[in-house]
Amino acid sequence: MIPDTVQRVPRHTADEINRRIERDSNDRVRFFAANPKGIDRRLRELDAEWDIERLLEANAATLAFAGTALAATVHKRWLALPALVTAFLFQHAVQGWCPPIPILRRMGYRTPREIETERIALKALRGDFGPIGPGDSDRDDAAAHALQAARL
Repeated sequence: MIPDTVQRVPRHTADEINRRIERDSNDRVRFFAANPKGIDRRLRELDAEWDIERLLEANAATLAFAGTALAATVHKRWLALPALVTAFLFQHAVQGWCPPIPILRRMGYRTPREIETERIALKALRGDFGPIGPGDSDRDDAAAHALQAARL
């Protein structure tokens, strides 16, 4: 069975890694609940952050091009590299897993959904969607409400 797009990568990532990535995002949202002046800067950082999909695509394109160039200039056996890379890319498209995924996830690369969840929570803290909770007096409560709203 093919997993849905949103869950492909997390489903094939160790639970401890998924928890660490979520915890790190939650910690950042809590930090900005207490330091709202930095939210705009963080949102710009999120706009520039490469998600795991983009990184895989860029790496696959680079390796496929390099293998093709090497096959044209050095030896045809280099065609094995683009063949292998495109097979891995196809495997990732269908299953949400390929050999680089565990390494990249351990390095902290997030899915587009994980990045967007943090973005929405920060925008909620900034007040883009109106009040986010009863009173929003406690920064942890405000962060929790923002994260809950972002994950809906």
